Amino acid sequence: MPQSSLPVRIGLIGAGRIGANHATALVRHVWTAELAAVADVLPDSARRLGAELGVPAVEIEELLADPTIEAVAITASATAHSALIQRAAAAGKAVFCEKPMAMSLAEADAAIVACARAGVPLQVGFNRRFSDDFASAYGVVSRGEIGTPRLLRSVTRDPGLANPGGVPPWTIFTQTLIHDFDALLWLNPGAAAMEVHAFADALIAPEFKESGLLDTAVVTIRFDNGAIATAEANFAAAYGYDVRGEVFGSAGMVTIGTPAQQSLQTWTGTGAARNTARSDTELMHDAYVGEFLAFCDVVRHGAPVLVGGAEARAALEIALAAIASVGQGRSVRVDEIRVNPDAVRDGAHS
Repeated sequence: MPQSSLPVRIGLIGAGRIGANHATALVRHVWTAELAAVADVLPDSARRLGAELGVPAVEIEELLADPTIEAVAITASATAHSALIQRAAAAGKAVFCEKPMAMSLAEADAAIVACARAGVPLQVGFNRRFSDDFASAYGVVSRGEIGTPRLLRSVTRDPGLANPGGVPPWTIFTQTLIHDFDALLWLNPGAAAMEVHAFADALIAPEFKESGLLDTAVVTIRFDNGAIATAEANFAAAYGYDVRGEVFGSAGMVTIGTPAQQSLQTWTGTGAARNTARSDTELMHDAYVGEFLAFCDVVRHGAPVLVGGAEARAALEIALAAIASVGQGRSVRVDEIRVNPDAVRDGAHS
């Protein structure tokens, strides 16, 4: 069989919630991929996931050393992403990494350089780019159908925090709103973020505020083309998982997303109702599959990477500026973060 028609053999590192979702998608829905092995720092987690999907569970070192594995999907803890990207690149593997790609600009740069030196592609898991409605909206904007973007909005509302005490500090910026930051950059083509002002608080679980858990946030971003954007997040949407966007331009507007699973509405004596998605993996299932189909196309056919290290770094800059803004109670220019990474650390301890 010609190499170009063979599925891409992928090893997955990280058998937690999102890792299990991605592994299941690779096995059951991504026909251009073959999940070759799973690994985790907790071997029992890898064994359980492997047994469920009929895939070998191995040590991380064994997975990276396997010459038959062409690519690695990194779905481990965010703090391990950069180091794992560098290890995978050194092993000559193409890399798919869940967001965030890194937790600091230095880590992001190290990951980008490692992949460039090894000559392997790096794709980052910003799934909204692979959602049909978001991709269609990008087409509308990029073709100039709504004119010049002037106001943009992005929303992420999560249905709940099962264990607030287990959520790392600043998660709302580095792991939730970072999706919104990427979407806003993407939907404002060619523009760069210049200034960030963020407000955040612990309104759902105030007892965890001292440990750094913020569960509600609004971020304002000013771009170099004059556009202004807002991104908001909350961790307690009673009605389900909610992801939406909007771009208002000089010649019109495009809106994106709904928490509804389908167009069906029920009208009864108690009122009108819609069935809403209860999790990210439910609402964004097709986007998760789509990003892996695109990744396999990169690995097998040399297609361009649609969202790589540079894009992930740009979103991270906004997240870090938002953290500094909350900590210091002021607007933060993105170039401050570029020239003084300690601004984030100082902000976090203000």
